[in-house]
Amino acid sequence: MNTVSSSAESAHHEMSPTLVGLFSVSAGAIVANIYYAQPIIELIAPAVRLSSQGASLIVSLTQIGYALGLFFLVPLADLLENRRLLIVTALTATASLLAAAFSATPGVFLFMSLLVGLSSVTVQILIPLAAHLAPERSRGRVVGNIMSGLLLGILLARPLSSFLAQHFGWRAVFMFAAAMTLGTVGVIAATLPRRVPEHTSNYGQLLGSLWHLFTRFAVLRERALYQGLLFGTFSLFWTSVPLELTRHYGLTQEQIGLFALVGALGAAAAPVAGRLADAGYTRGTSLFAMIVAAVSLLPGLIGGAHGVVWLGVTGVALDFAVQMNMVLGQRAVYALDAASRGRLNALYMTSIFVGGAMGSAVASTLYNAMGWAGIVLGGGGLVLATVVAFLVHQRGRG
Repeated sequence: MNTVSSSAESAHHEMSPTLVGLFSVSAGAIVANIYYAQPIIELIAPAVRLSSQGASLIVSLTQIGYALGLFFLVPLADLLENRRLLIVTALTATASLLAAAFSATPGVFLFMSLLVGLSSVTVQILIPLAAHLAPERSRGRVVGNIMSGLLLGILLARPLSSFLAQHFGWRAVFMFAAAMTLGTVGVIAATLPRRVPEHTSNYGQLLGSLWHLFTRFAVLRERALYQGLLFGTFSLFWTSVPLELTRHYGLTQEQIGLFALVGALGAAAAPVAGRLADAGYTRGTSLFAMIVAAVSLLPGLIGGAHGVVWLGVTGVALDFAVQMNMVLGQRAVYALDAASRGRLNALYMTSIFVGGAMGSAVASTLYNAMGWAGIVLGGGGLVLATVVAFLVHQRGRG
């Protein structure tokens, strides 16, 4: 197997469509691990002797684990050989999912939930590696195609989990997730070259450099702000829309799962955004994505007999806009410093996670207080802040 160093980027050949496809499927399979439990916590809790109040810890601990992994594990991609790091983290995720499937006590299951989140940051090591392997002229396209797989994994995990749990029980969900994750280990071992970073610092210095990178690159700070705000809108919508579909339109849990499939159409934005970024249209496409995000919220106010359809339109358009802006941001951030891509990606994705967590945290409160109009106003405010920040930054550059 070939070895790729950071300095060898310019000599890279085009990644084959097959390899890009395998990266995309692997990204979707891994990131789905974070979301499988969300729609089935009411089934899991009594089986592992968790109270109904404690059931929410399953989701929050998985998210906390993912945040910890972003900060403490992803930067290791700039220090350790990447393929080995990917295999170790993916195997840890596989073992954690299997342990969760056979857990019978709350302490064990919650600890496994934390480990599932922590080890699923494999996907955030995989994407910068793809950026290293792809030549400059096609880097945006490659990252965009892989990100479309990641978004599909996010959006399909919940309905797939609901279906498996309904027909085979909730433990089957974790067994299925473990099998999928183990499959990615095989893909990684068979297809990826070794990449040895040239970074010579120790782990403590590597973590300490995160603040230096954040303050050094204005583009990183700006793209992190834009995507954090837009992902906050994304999370606000997808956390509150099940409430609207249940209370206002009377949809069942299975019907809500089918509705979530609609949002998967937004994954088409990723390869489009990547190609536009490669062609040098990042600035105009970013503004276009933000405008689409703002307009996308309006159909949900129409209501009436076809209200569910209009909410579906919002879901597709919002996902399209958020995914497009994410890929544009990744393309810009990865271009800043090839030797620091792992840490740059950790900082960028942490901002997105923080924005998403904030959107999810206020969703039910905002919906209960103001109904769907409150969600539109809240999401609209976040998107407006994104547009204003973008225009101010662009004006500052003249």
